[in-house]
Amino acid sequence: MEKQTIQCINCERTADQVPLVPILTRDAQVYICPQCLPILIHKPQQLADKLHGADALLPHKH
Repeated sequence: MEKQTIQCINCERTADQVPLVPILTRDAQVYICPQCLPILIHKPQQLADKLHGADALLPHKH
Protein backbone atom coordinates (compact mmCIF):
# COMPACT_ATOMS: atom_id res chain seq x y z
CA MET A 1 0.00 0.00 0.00
CA GLU A 2 1.39 3.41 -1.03
CA LYS A 3 1.66 6.13 1.61
CA GLN A 4 -0.22 9.32 0.74
CA THR A 5 1.88 12.48 0.74
CA ILE A 6 0.22 15.12 2.89
CA GLN A 7 0.63 18.43 1.10
CA CYS A 8 -1.12 21.72 0.40
CA ILE A 9 -3.63 21.34 -2.44
CA ASN A 10 -2.45 24.63 -3.92
CA CYS A 11 1.31 25.05 -3.49
CA GLU A 12 2.05 21.37 -2.78
CA ARG A 13 4.36 22.09 0.15
CA THR A 14 4.37 19.27 2.69
CA ALA A 15 3.72 19.19 6.42
CA ASP A 16 7.49 18.99 6.87
CA GLN A 17 7.76 22.44 5.28
CA VAL A 18 4.71 24.35 6.59
CA PRO A 19 1.74 23.82 8.91
CA LEU A 20 -1.29 22.39 7.12
CA VAL A 21 -4.99 22.78 7.85
CA PRO A 22 -7.28 19.83 6.99
CA ILE A 23 -10.33 20.38 4.79
CA LEU A 24 -13.05 17.75 4.81
CA THR A 25 -15.10 17.27 1.67
CA ARG A 26 -17.67 14.69 0.68
CA ASP A 27 -15.04 12.83 -1.30
CA ALA A 28 -11.85 13.16 0.72
CA GLN A 29 -9.72 14.99 3.23
CA VAL A 30 -7.28 17.46 1.74
CA TYR A 31 -4.95 20.04 3.25
CA ILE A 32 -4.15 23.70 2.69
CA CYS A 33 -1.36 25.81 4.15
CA PRO A 34 -1.99 29.15 5.92
CA GLN A 35 -0.40 31.05 3.03
CA CYS A 36 -2.86 29.55 0.52
CA LEU A 37 -5.92 29.73 2.79
CA PRO A 38 -6.82 33.26 1.55
CA ILE A 39 -7.16 31.81 -1.95
CA LEU A 40 -9.80 29.39 -0.65
CA ILE A 41 -11.61 32.26 1.09
CA HIS A 42 -11.34 35.02 -1.51
CA LYS A 43 -10.76 33.25 -4.86
CA PRO A 44 -12.02 29.67 -4.48
CA GLN A 45 -12.53 29.32 -8.23
CA GLN A 46 -8.72 29.17 -8.55
CA LEU A 47 -8.83 25.83 -6.74
CA ALA A 48 -11.58 24.34 -8.92
CA ASP A 49 -9.22 21.86 -10.59
CA LYS A 50 -7.72 20.82 -7.23
CA LEU A 51 -10.68 20.83 -4.82
CA HIS A 52 -13.96 19.20 -5.76
CA GLY A 53 -16.79 21.71 -5.37
CA ALA A 54 -14.57 24.82 -5.16
CA ASP A 55 -16.09 26.19 -8.36
CA ALA A 56 -19.46 26.39 -6.56
CA LEU A 57 -18.06 28.36 -3.60
CA LEU A 58 -18.72 32.08 -3.47
CA PRO A 59 -15.85 34.42 -2.57
CA HIS A 60 -16.05 36.11 0.83
CA LYS A 61 -17.69 39.55 0.67
CA HIS A 62 -16.11 42.35 2.64
